[in-house]
Amino acid sequence: MNTIRISREFTFEMAHALWNYNGACRSIHGHSYRLFVTVIGVPEADPNSPEFGLVIDFGELKKIVQEHIINIFDHAVLLYRDVDPEMYELMGQLLENKIITPYQPTCENLVSDFALRIKTRLPAGVNLHSIKLYETSTSYAEWHASDNR
Repeated sequence: MNTIRISREFTFEMAHALWNYNGACRSIHGHSYRLFVTVIGVPEADPNSPEFGLVIDFGELKKIVQEHIINIFDHAVLLYRDVDPEMYELMGQLLENKIITPYQPTCENLVSDFALRIKTRLPAGVNLHSIKLYETSTSYAEWHASDNR
């Protein structure tokens, strides 16, 4: 059988601020993110298997990404851990759904984080091939397994 790549697109809303950044993105602002997840594998060859002909069921891929990325990051505010914690307290409920990251929450660092969250949860024989995260309609970051071995 041939090796096949399959992809699924996801959308979510998220805000972030880039700590110590010398530009407008140092202020809290939001984006409508588009996430493309591509996995690679050989379709199931056993005609008696319920997965016959599939690399992975699109629904199973959706469940993994939904549980480990979308449900966590959608409508959250991401802030780097080195930001003064007193700022969070001053903002109170406005930052009720905040995520303090161990990394600067750039698009580049998000794709790396998302890759780790996804690749460890895929079934045997299915591997993460790539992730593309659009932060705006014209700007995105990509992660490829072949670049990260």
